[in-house]
Amino acid sequence: MQRLTDRNHRPRLMEAFWDFLRSLNDAYGINLVQFYDDFERTRLLRGMWTTIKLAVICIGLSVIIGIIGAWLQGSRHRVLKAIVQGYIQFFRNTPPLVQMYFFYFALGPQMPRVVNEYGIAQPMLGSFEWAVISLSFFAGAFNVEIFRSGIEAVQKSTIEAAESLCFNRWQTYWYVILPLAVRFCLPALNNNLVNLAKTTTQAYAIAVPETLYVASQIWSDHINVFEMMITLLTFYLLLVGVIVWLMTRLERALAIPGFGR
Repeated sequence: MQRLTDRNHRPRLMEAFWDFLRSLNDAYGINLVQFYDDFERTRLLRGMWTTIKLAVICIGLSVIIGIIGAWLQGSRHRVLKAIVQGYIQFFRNTPPLVQMYFFYFALGPQMPRVVNEYGIAQPMLGSFEWAVISLSFFAGAFNVEIFRSGIEAVQKSTIEAAESLCFNRWQTYWYVILPLAVRFCLPALNNNLVNLAKTTTQAYAIAVPETLYVASQIWSDHINVFEMMITLLTFYLLLVGVIVWLMTRLERALAIPGFGR
């Protein structure tokens, strides 16, 4: 009975809170419709969830690209090294918004179309998928150089010791070089991943329904730009704060006493 009472009490508290926010609009003109209105609140939460998904997927893919690219940079094949170097120069020296436009507006129409359940032909990849591809390749180019700098910081004697144990090149990289290189490059990697999370706002330009895109719709409908700007800044401050906190915890967890100091 106590649990049922608590469950019934919570919705009443929430309704009282929403009524309080409505009263702020009526009395002082503080329009927090994105919270007290069910439709706008749901729309904003979906936008925030889309931003979180976009950031997490892009962070994961960019780190994978960085690890593989850094390994290929040490390849004995000049063609592979040239391809990786060309990739790095292209994505580091062009604006990420232009890259996103190139993927979505130039490459997107060239992709084959698929027929949905309603018999309508639609692009194989949507705006969210192109945003993931574009941002992952953009941040991955920087991650390749970050991991390369960490690899170069690993002492040659450590690599020679692994080779003396009959490790092949991939085993040496995966089991010996990379774990040590990650410890060297974590501060720079942390900075790049934070920048990537902030760059996800550019997905707004190709109509990905992320937080900024949804917020612009809300303030266009209700003319509450000031309140939405505060909401946006608070959300991204929390998002970036969580990423920094996780990376700091990871850096402490991987720290070896006396190593790299």
